[in-house]
Amino acid sequence: MNMVQKIEHWGDIHQTKWLDVIRIVLGLLILSKGIAFISDTGVQQEWILQHNTLGFSGLMAIAVLHIVAFAHLVGGLLILMGLLTRFASVIQIPILLGAIFFVNISKGFSFLNSELWLSIIVLLLLVLFWIVGSGPFSVDNWMKAHRPK
Repeated sequence: MNMVQKIEHWGDIHQTKWLDVIRIVLGLLILSKGIAFISDTGVQQEWILQHNTLGFSGLMAIAVLHIVAFAHLVGGLLILMGLLTRFASVIQIPILLGAIFFVNISKGFSFLNSELWLSIIVLLLLVLFWIVGSGPFSVDNWMKAHRPK
């Protein structure tokens, strides 16, 4: 049993019901951020081109925004339902790291930068759900309970 399997086994054993509420809220938050990306791609594209943090061209900025929006929409929905929660959390972690270090930190590291703190909290919750998994009120748990024998 390797380390990842040990962590997943520990998370499966120590599932609590109140964490499902937090997982659902986290999924809604990520899903709403994906919807915000889709509805405001022009603003995000202008920001990327203005700050040009990673040397993106206009076409590359549009591609990155669409990939991030798609990952947030699908990942948020998966986390919300509790389906492939660990996979969806792992996919979201690099996006949140990019948001923290490239987007939010440029606005200043202070208590007034609420977007930075929200990104940090979401990142920590994603790591938590990567460890503990979906929980008892999830599609994963339902599928495990109704597996044909």
